[in-house]
Amino acid sequence: MQYIIVDLEATCWENTRHPPEMEIIEIGALRMTSADSPAANEFSAFIKPIIVLQLTDFCKELTTITQDDVDNAEYFWTVFPKFVEWIGTRPFTLCSWGAYDLNQFRKDCERHKMELPATFENHINLKKEFARIEQCKPMGMNAALEKRNIPLQGTHHRGIDDARNIAKLARHILPHLRNGLPGS
Repeated sequence: MQYIIVDLEATCWENTRHPPEMEIIEIGALRMTSADSPAANEFSAFIKPIIVLQLTDFCKELTTITQDDVDNAEYFWTVFPKFVEWIGTRPFTLCSWGAYDLNQFRKDCERHKMELPATFENHINLKKEFARIEQCKPMGMNAALEKRNIPLQGTHHRGIDDARNIAKLARHILPHLRNGLPGS
């Protein structure tokens, strides 16, 4: 079983959580060929927004994604099929830190009148599984790294860097899941 570790960044506003205008501006992902393998390869792409074209100062500061990054990017309807093609046809489990990423894929696919591949529903919420395994409350990725004494590498809130850090946690979590299924 291969695992696709994904982290999305989206348009955002200070003091506002998940408005309907949020849309993906970065997909960062990597492939693990087994539950405890290092990353085999990566996918990273910026996406040009269509609803609110200008990133807020808060969003640029949080993510370090610049206006030029998104202005020079392709639209979701072009990038998402490339991401699906990169994943390939081998069976996989999509993994993310929380439920947000899968939900945002659903929203953006609906927004662009695209079908979310049914294979994406084979999803592991690593944040939830980490809390179950560690017998603690759910926590952010950075706190989970600290709990496992794993240094944060790269820039927090950049999709590809967060995906790399989540993969380090996944190598601890996934072997605890029987047959790759959560809650086992």
